[in-house]
Amino acid sequence: MESFLQENFDVRSKHSSTEVLERWRNLCGVVKNPKRRFRFTANLSKRHEADAMRKTNQEKLRIAVLVSKAAIQFLMGELLLNSDKLNICYITLFFVTFSHENFAGVSPSDYTVAEEVKAAGFQICADELGSIVEGHDVKKLKFHNGVCGIAEKLSTSITDGLTTSDDLLNRRQEIYGINKFAESEPRGFWVFVWEALQDMTLMILGVCAFVSLIVGIAMEGWPQGAHDGLGIVASILLVVFVTATSDYRQSLQFRDLDKEKKKITIQVTRNGFRQKLSIYDLLPGDIVHLGIGDQVPADGLFVSGFSVSIDESSLTGESEPVMVNAENPFMLSGTKIQDGTCKMMVTTVGMRTQWGKLMATLSEGGDDETPLQVKLNGVATIIGKAGLFFAIVTFAVLVQGLFSHKLREGTIWSWSGNEALEMLEFFAVAVTIVVVAVPEGLPLAVTLSLAFAMKKMMNDKALVRHLAACETMGSATSICSDKTGTLTTNHMTVVKTCICMNIKEIINTDGASSLLSALPESTAILLLQSIFSNTGGEVVVNKDGKHEILGSPTETAILELGLSLGGDFQKVRQALKLVKVEPFNSTKKRMAVVVELPEGRLRAHCKGASEIVLASCDKVIDSNGKVVPLDEGAINYLNAIIDQFASEALRTLCLAYMELENEFLPDNPIPVSGYTCIGIVGIKDPVRPGVKESVAICRSAGITVRMVTGDNINTAKAIARECGILTDGGIAIEGPDFREKKLEELVQLIPKIQVMARSSPLDKHTLVKHLRTTFDEVVAVTGDGTNDAPALHEADIGLAMGIAGTEVAKESADVIILDDNFSTIVTVAKWGRSVYINIQKFVQFQLTVNVVALIVNFSSACLTGSAPLTAVQLLWVNMIMDTLGAIALATEPPTDELMKRSPVGKRGNFISNIMWRNILGQSTYQFTVIWLLQAKGKSMFSLDGPDSNIVLNTLIFNAFVFCQVFNEISSREMEQINVFKGILNNYVFVSVLGVTVIFQIIIVEFLGTFANTTPLTLSQWLACISIGFLGMPIAAVFKMIPV
Repeated sequence: MESFLQENFDVRSKHSSTEVLERWRNLCGVVKNPKRRFRFTANLSKRHEADAMRKTNQEKLRIAVLVSKAAIQFLMGELLLNSDKLNICYITLFFVTFSHENFAGVSPSDYTVAEEVKAAGFQICADELGSIVEGHDVKKLKFHNGVCGIAEKLSTSITDGLTTSDDLLNRRQEIYGINKFAESEPRGFWVFVWEALQDMTLMILGVCAFVSLIVGIAMEGWPQGAHDGLGIVASILLVVFVTATSDYRQSLQFRDLDKEKKKITIQVTRNGFRQKLSIYDLLPGDIVHLGIGDQVPADGLFVSGFSVSIDESSLTGESEPVMVNAENPFMLSGTKIQDGTCKMMVTTVGMRTQWGKLMATLSEGGDDETPLQVKLNGVATIIGKAGLFFAIVTFAVLVQGLFSHKLREGTIWSWSGNEALEMLEFFAVAVTIVVVAVPEGLPLAVTLSLAFAMKKMMNDKALVRHLAACETMGSATSICSDKTGTLTTNHMTVVKTCICMNIKEIINTDGASSLLSALPESTAILLLQSIFSNTGGEVVVNKDGKHEILGSPTETAILELGLSLGGDFQKVRQALKLVKVEPFNSTKKRMAVVVELPEGRLRAHCKGASEIVLASCDKVIDSNGKVVPLDEGAINYLNAIIDQFASEALRTLCLAYMELENEFLPDNPIPVSGYTCIGIVGIKDPVRPGVKESVAICRSAGITVRMVTGDNINTAKAIARECGILTDGGIAIEGPDFREKKLEELVQLIPKIQVMARSSPLDKHTLVKHLRTTFDEVVAVTGDGTNDAPALHEADIGLAMGIAGTEVAKESADVIILDDNFSTIVTVAKWGRSVYINIQKFVQFQLTVNVVALIVNFSSACLTGSAPLTAVQLLWVNMIMDTLGAIALATEPPTDELMKRSPVGKRGNFISNIMWRNILGQSTYQFTVIWLLQAKGKSMFSLDGPDSNIVLNTLIFNAFVFCQVFNEISSREMEQINVFKGILNNYVFVSVLGVTVIFQIIIVEFLGTFANTTPLTLSQWLACISIGFLGMPIAAVFKMIPV
């Protein structure tokens, strides 16, 4: 099956094209119940609808954006050059005045405010707001006096945000709606019952039952003549309700997981305070804070910010980033912040946005089939076709036997009601053979196991976004992990500094006081200015009136240092005017700002990777606070300090500044050389507890762990050694060196690489690509930043960080690690292996039942002219092996033993030689026993008289069922002989076995009229149980045969 897939189809573990999936499904189209088999997989027709809608939207928005750009350039002309220096409100007002004075031909809007909007306290309606932003309508924006004018009409403040009185929020919701997308109604239990009834074979059996009822009642009257028909009906209903219950429970699990996926929070300002808020609680007028990697949560207008570029490709199809500023303030929901930071005022929410309409369609598109679902769909289809062939032959043989008998008696033209019922029973048996032979449960067991695992993984702090990742993680051979926040705690503090060429330890407030007293006053002022102005974080006052630091852990650590030195964040920021900001990104590895000092001079501040920033310095502040040239001795001294800090596993940052000429313009890039070094700080980020043990578990499991980080190589090596990642034979390499290697060198080098430092996102992507293609490994990659998206997309399993990760990274990932902990990644791998093995156990069990049931009925029909297992009995067997078997075997929890095996890898066969050995061994035993009972059963159990046939058939049916019960226990372990280990810990497995045995007793002892059985004696029961139990030691013997 795997080679067939590779040769004829390109069905991948992720990102398969819709055309490929359609071709594959068409091949597997002959199924008993397509609605059920493909329920939890991608709805390809809905995908086509979504794609068509997306193209329409893209064309509309693309035209609107182009028209808007042309209008802005036409209206503003050359005056755009100086606009960044103006306050946004004055810019938009100037924009209006300029337009009226110079373009009298532009007519004012004839917009009037609806009465209900006025009554609610607002001056603009939702449709007008939507048309302004979605249509990039410059004319309407100027008519409403720009961003500040719209803020006023929305009764909000661009500085303090919304006032959150319940009455005002309710009125705002009534007028403008809520930020939620329309979702399809959850399906109730009876919908699943109806879908289970769509099974073609069950419908045919239902027709058989109906005919049987009519003929039987006509022949024998009520109720005797109705027994056979009612037995089939009862069996069908039992199968349908058990199937529907299982499917309904799965749907509830997926619904819970979907809710978790949608939990996204964002920073907003309300009542003058910064706070976290769910994106679904946003309302027009909210002031939202956005940064690199954030997804714009609603349509809105730019309020303030620096260097903001947005990726609008998801909506417009344009790959070029769009610059957003006061002149082009339109921000669309669903787009992503590529660079910069800004404040945005929400204008349109939910289904009023184009993104909302698109998401409502896409939400019905479903998930791609997982690799195992694809393979098992193929296996089920092949076996189903074989089963159909055997069913037709069986029916033909049985009918031929009946016709031969009638020919001998010369009654070929005379048919009794009993003979018609017998013919009907033959047809029912043939249909039921198809029911049993088609392993419909194979691909559905994958869904059941994945749903169970995903729910449990959620409790273990791992949110699975794509089903396939669950099983693929079980085959992982390599993990490329970030350092910060994954291997370390991400709780950073500055513990060492080298300011004015002097090293100081900062263990507590005394350390900070000692540092401050040792600094010249001018240097202390300069240091605080650098800390508080050149930051992506912020110090705010929360609702309780306490200071709270917002920002990344690195920014928080630096700001904490500034506060501990007695600095006042707000005072420093108010004394300065930000002229230009170049935010930190993983490519530049630095952040820089230009500020205007109170006296009017311009100054640039820069911070970032120590060796990079230090290389851009040509001066340094000495111990006396004087600026002196940075000579070779000073450079060597500072590099030695960097190495010393790094070898102590400290993250190092260099702070620098430079005076600028007043001719500097905001459109100019901030200089990258000529700086004066203020100092170096060492930030402690402790290794997470349990990481070293988790790395050791990975190694014993055959999984190679590599650290890929943007940090200094000495810091990376120190942390890697502490975690147990860097071993004696391993190599630590820097990104720039890795980039320069030729392909032949990389082939020799990559297997030995354990640490990559100072890496760029492209380095990570290149490493992952080579591991997957050149070395055929199954690679899991962690990422948290926007630039990690390509590597997460390229990897077999993308793991995004739930706390530190950006929305862009999370969207590209397959699994979100909610606690950012490496140990959780190991748990995901363990669950992945558990899913893979559990499905193998179920497949082994089901194929055994398939083979035996098929051969027994086919051979009996051919040799004796009758089938020992009736339609009702076969339906019960089908439920044992299908739904109940999947529930029992596909939901086994993982054990620590799983992480002591080698990974399956990319080329491992799903149905292994071990499974074939077990299937053939158990099938041979069961077939031999059943055939022996058929041939010698009457003499073995001393059966004679008119009831001997029904007693013998009951014995065969009972023994066959108990063979499956004990085979189910044997299937818990495919290689180990002790199959009872931990069995009592799995209450689901024990419950399923208990229910199976109890129902079997009821069927045999009390439902004989409907199931064609008769009560058995105690000795006969013990004999059946013994026959089933004997399969366990035989299975154990076969497990000792090496394969």
